[in-house]
Amino acid sequence: MPDPLIRPRLHRPWLTADFGAPCRILSFAPWRPGYQLAARVQWREVRNADLTPDLDAHSWFAGELAQAGMAADVGMLTSRDIGRHHLAEVEVEGIRAACLATVGLGNAERIGTRRHAPGPGYGTINLAVRVAAGLGDTALLEALSLAAEARTAEVMAAGLALVTGIATGTGTDCIAVAADAGDGAYAGKHTAVGEALGAAVLAAVTAGAEDRMREQGLR
Repeated sequence: MPDPLIRPRLHRPWLTADFGAPCRILSFAPWRPGYQLAARVQWREVRNADLTPDLDAHSWFAGELAQAGMAADVGMLTSRDIGRHHLAEVEVEGIRAACLATVGLGNAERIGTRRHAPGPGYGTINLAVRVAAGLGDTALLEALSLAAEARTAEVMAAGLALVTGIATGTGTDCIAVAADAGDGAYAGKHTAVGEALGAAVLAAVTAGAEDRMREQGLR
């Protein structure tokens, strides 16, 4: 059996997605966003009450990562219980992809609208996706867009009704996609990379959304 693409490690208040070796990562994470080289993506669990309006969240997070020896990693924040993470791995035509997800829906939103008073509970859908293929800049950007599309498709399938319509995500979702260095030009839905990536994200987000909605008594 091949080694897993993502090795989750829970060490509260951190959840680590360990890729085993440095990868090219594209994300809009609050710590080290954009195109980066790193071997890990870190989740830092926080309470909603910790992120007060007067807190300089970026400086605080930088200090937490530095103290933990994680400043070289990509970092995300969540108030979802990081113990309730979900991992899925899929292989298509020899291309493997994996997704580690935590799924909170408390601050769910519908795209194109905005609630001025988000709902209570744990918000944020955080995804770390790893593709075992060499991708160039454009393909990695395309892969990120597919991960977002798969996230949205599953949140809509979950059918969480808001006053603005069916939720399509949350107001603070974060996605990081990692791939091997390479010059692969495409990662769309007509490719094995796109199919494997999309299926892995769908599976992980499905499990996470069902788990969260059961907790909320909606299943």
